[in-house]
Formats: sequence, structure tokens, C-alpha cells
Amino acid sequence: MPDPFLVLATQNPIETEGTYALPEAQVDRFMLKILVGYPSATEEFVIVERMTGHLEPVQEVLTTTDLLALQKQADRVYVDPALMEYAVRLATATRAPGIHGMPELDKYITYGASPRASINLILTARALAFVRGRDYALPQDVLDMARDVMRHRLVLSFEALSDNVTADDILSTVLQRIPVPVVPLRERSNVRARA
Repeated sequence: MPDPFLVLATQNPIETEGTYALPEAQVDRFMLKILVGYPSATEEFVIVERMTGHLEPVQEVLTTTDLLALQKQADRVYVDPALMEYAVRLATATRAPGIHGMPELDKYITYGASPRASINLILTARALAFVRGRDYALPQDVLDMARDVMRHRLVLSFEALSDNVTADDILSTVLQRIPVPVVPLRERSNVRARA
């Protein structure tokens, strides 16, 4: 496989006849599930204007070598162990909500987020911190990625479907109830200096 190797997929909720949903184990292999709604009126105007006007030729803005270099830089973003513990607590709270003080969610979750969720919470938080211009991740980076990383990893019960409870509803409760760690930034530079 070439490096980098990326797979993008779209799911259209309207044209599903003749298609089959992926098994949960395959869906779990996607890092993110991003919900894309309709554009605002201004965004749609820009789309219409671009698509009905003269199309400019596509220009390369980044080579694969540049992309790999950026990935290596993002891999060097420091993640405090407290953030890793937080990612694990978020994922395990979806697997055993009752143990984590959310017994009302037990009936809605057939299967919670797998360990891939914890891993990808850290990877995406690291990348987001890098994009935000930092060489260290913050709890907010994990929080900002949590729904996109975890929503497709929850297998909801029939009761959730009948009560109109979504994965995002469940994740909102989990994110509100699991305490966000305090990550001391001063220790980050000391840890690096000792390493």
C-alpha cells in the first residue's frame, strides 16, 4: 500500500436501497465519523457560484512527502498520561455506564466503544493540537474530537432506537459526567527535558 494510505467513505441516508450496512467491526476501523448537514445559505451560494462559473485548474498544495513530514511532526505532539487515562475512561464509560454513575444509559447501549476509540481519541487530539499550533495536547482537544471518534463505535439497543436516543445523546451525557483532567503544562517541558 502507498504511504500515506487513506480511505474515505460517504453514507447517504436517502439512497440506501440495495446497499447493506457495514458490520460493526468494519465500521470501528474508521477513525472518524463526521456528520455533514446542509450548508448555510451563504455557503450554498458560494457552492453554486463555484460550480456554475469557470472552474480553475486543480493545483497541488501539498505533496505526499510534505504530508508525511507533517504526520511525523504531529506524532511528536506531547500527550500527558492523564489525557490517555481520560480517553480510556470515556471509552470504558460507554461499555459499562452503570459502573461510571450513568445507569440510565445501560438500556440504550448494546456494545460500547472499543479500545480503538481510546487510541483514536489520542491520535486525533494530537493532530488537532498540532493544527492549532501547539506541541502538546489539552483536554479540550480530546473533547473536541470525542463525538467524531466515538459516535460510530456505539451499537445502540432497540430501546434507544424506539426512544429516539442517538449515539450523540449518549456521548453528551458521558462527556458531561466523566471529569476532565487537569493537565499541568509546566511538567510537559520538564518531562521532555529529562527524556
